[in-house]
Amino acid sequence: MTQDTRGALYDQFPRVAVSHEWLTIPGGSEKVVLQFLELLPRAEIYTSVYDPAPWPAAIANAEVHTSFLNRLPGARRHYPRLLPLMNAAFESFDLDGYDLVLSSNHACAKNVKTGPDTLHVCYCHTPMRYAWDPAFLAGERMGPLERRVLPLLLRRLRRQDLAASARPDVYVANSTHVAARIRSFYGRDSHVIHPPVDVKELLELPRRDDGYYVFLGRLVPYKRADLAVAACARLGRPLKVIGEGRAAEGLADAAGPDTEFLGRLDDASLREVLAGARALLFPGEEDFGMVPVEAQAAGVPVIAYGVGGALDTVEDGVTGVLYEEPGAGGLSAAIERFETLTFDEAVLRERAAGFAPERFRSELEGLLGRLAKERGR
Repeated sequence: MTQDTRGALYDQFPRVAVSHEWLTIPGGSEKVVLQFLELLPRAEIYTSVYDPAPWPAAIANAEVHTSFLNRLPGARRHYPRLLPLMNAAFESFDLDGYDLVLSSNHACAKNVKTGPDTLHVCYCHTPMRYAWDPAFLAGERMGPLERRVLPLLLRRLRRQDLAASARPDVYVANSTHVAARIRSFYGRDSHVIHPPVDVKELLELPRRDDGYYVFLGRLVPYKRADLAVAACARLGRPLKVIGEGRAAEGLADAAGPDTEFLGRLDDASLREVLAGARALLFPGEEDFGMVPVEAQAAGVPVIAYGVGGALDTVEDGVTGVLYEEPGAGGLSAAIERFETLTFDEAVLRERAAGFAPERFRSELEGLLGRLAKERGR
């Protein structure tokens, strides 16, 4: 991004704020925040809970405003349990004095209050999934009391989320799937700008096929690592599982003899495993999903459950295989079909290159420029 581009944006929006759910552990949504700051490096950040330790200079050197939740003991570790208080936390921020607010939202970051002269653009990773999609919590462990209280909590969260959905002036969705959810739940239209995926080093990674399949991601229920383990055990295919999380327990009991659990890997080790994979298994439903793009950047095809964000990143028969039956049987059949096909590594890498951060910044900059003209800035 050139200095001229940044200067032009600051001419249109001299004071900029970024609202983000929480800054505790780096993940996909935080990569979006980093690109916001690459585009608008003088932006101030508003967030519910902030741990300054794991962040690069763009965030560590920014002016970060935290909510009252940040003062609670243990908030940095147990922030998901503070979800019932998140709406109040973001409503406590008054961003009336800013020209532009960019909210990075999958829960309550869009709920900040702005003035009539502030342009509020919400980059929506998804409408709050725990509130609108009960199946999202289906695999989570809960006690009897939590199970009884949960429906009441979810109804309250839906009411709050719907009420706050009117606050942004413009929505940007990270996939066509999320755009449809925004329209369904909020009754709002949105622009689609796919999130930035850091593919540069993967595009240059030498490719080999060592015959094993890979599951890569946090081991949480909705990502369905259990289906990858079950399908490969059924077919007798070697599988490497990369990741850790609360759904890890029980996976080893269902695994075949050629399944390895590698835990969390550093970047160099992860690239080494990915380079030798026959294909990436992606059996969960994601709002977008960066992992399939990263695999394709390394020349690795993707076998994905054909719903959600995978429909924007995987082309059946060209960059991988999409399947419709959601269980282990559907994934098993997709693996067998995959093994009858051939894929062009150059095409895989070319498609993945189209999701690079430069493209994200360019599309967002273009949208902000158009919105500025519409508002007479």
